Amino acid sequence: MIVTVSPVELLAGFGALLVLIVAWRASVRRARRIAVAGRNSARLATLTGRVLLTAALLGAVQWVVLTHSGDLVLTAVVLGLPNLLAAYVLVRALTVTTVEDRPVRRGGRR
Repeated sequence: MIVTVSPVELLAGFGALLVLIVAWRASVRRARRIAVAGRNSARLATLTGRVLLTAALLGAVQWVVLTHSGDLVLTAVVLGLPNLLAAYVLVRALTVTTVEDRPVRRGGRR
């Protein structure tokens, strides 16, 4: 059995293969972009939850100490410690140390 393929059929086959490869690569890129966006939004949601929980805890401790204690040192510690914690968090948040969303290219520096 001899199979003959005309140049037009061969060109159509290569074109279909090229379209399939381009569509596959585009879907991989889109999936990667969606995954990065999902991780970033989840990271923001958990950070917001931790901030709200910490703020509620610090506020409750401050309220209890200020309403039920007359000790000046204890009051100063309860009011000063959250300021130190907030300053530390702000310095860490505003200091840029790495860039996380840079795409990794093959053949580049590692």
